[in-house]
Amino acid sequence: MIHRDQLVAACDHQLRSSQFKDFTVNGLQVEGRDTVTRVVSGVTACQALLEEAVAWRADMVLVHHGYFWKNEPVAITGMKQKRIKTLLDNEMSLLAYHLPLDAHAAFGNNAELAKRLGWKVEGCIDGELGEGLLWSGRLAEPLSVAELGGQLAAVLHREPLVVESPLVGSVERVAWCTGGAQDMITAAYDAGAQVFVSGEISERTTHLAREMGIHYIAAGHHATERFGVQALGEWLASEYGVEHRFIDIDNPA
Repeated sequence: MIHRDQLVAACDHQLRSSQFKDFTVNGLQVEGRDTVTRVVSGVTACQALLEEAVAWRADMVLVHHGYFWKNEPVAITGMKQKRIKTLLDNEMSLLAYHLPLDAHAAFGNNAELAKRLGWKVEGCIDGELGEGLLWSGRLAEPLSVAELGGQLAAVLHREPLVVESPLVGSVERVAWCTGGAQDMITAAYDAGAQVFVSGEISERTTHLAREMGIHYIAAGHHATERFGVQALGEWLASEYGVEHRFIDIDNPA
């Protein structure tokens, strides 16, 4: 058992959340009971995750996608009211980290994806490692883009969408950013990547990849962002003795 505020402070410090300009509030978003014994982690603080957390009698819900995004309606009505009421009625805290959890050098989403695929991390294209969001590196061995897509499917348990450029053959140099980072493809190309891996795809991404000369793989927003929050939850369990359970609410996007 640990005090809620001590756990929050540890996460804030570890992720350096105050250094990021983000689209949401990073850290404690909804305050629950003072002490924490059980932490449920998940990608998004959807109603289904909250109900699983209630069933497990969790004290805290730890997510990558929380609430209070910029430009969203501020009124707490409808779906938002139901979610927040669930948290308050059950005295569960909501702890959310967006960009800080993408960027973290040890157990962020980018770091965890590379670890599972066996990629050699060489640096960060848009900043220092641990601060920037667009990472670069090399595959363990040269592969065709179809073979790389197969590896991603095996690791993520989701068939990726592969856009092959006729201007590129096999690949070794890779750039990646989990989630909805398809518009970083130009920066990835300019940095010399032969393939760019992210979560989502836009209509324009196909033409950019084909015509610039860089393969693109959309491996799923949810699928590519499952691992960081798990790693953070496991770190909390190891460092502070809380029980941790990751719950994966299926999302095909």
